[in-house]
Amino acid sequence: MSHIRVVPEMHLILDPSTGVIAEEREDVVEYSLDGVSTQLGELDKIVTDMMNQLDPKAPLLSMFPGRENASYNAGIITNAFYGAVIGFVIACLMLLIPVIKGAISQLGGGI
Repeated sequence: MSHIRVVPEMHLILDPSTGVIAEEREDVVEYSLDGVSTQLGELDKIVTDMMNQLDPKAPLLSMFPGRENASYNAGIITNAFYGAVIGFVIACLMLLIPVIKGAISQLGGGI
């Protein structure tokens, strides 16, 4: 925890985070949380990156600049490909059903 000595002769210090001027005392123990604050900052970046993974248009932590829409575009292309494949399969089945019916009727099965 950093503080500023305002008047060293009178033992007055200023806490810059709160803006409070107080008396410096010998019975108060001060502990610096700067290291913890740095680690929390890194964890906050990681958590933000994990939340951005849910949004296909959000930039990720290890992503190169200009690739924000890569997941979004890949999803569109993948879904279009799967849609085309399923559509072709259904179209082939629709074309084969009359052929199969004709073959069965020629054999005398009559459907």
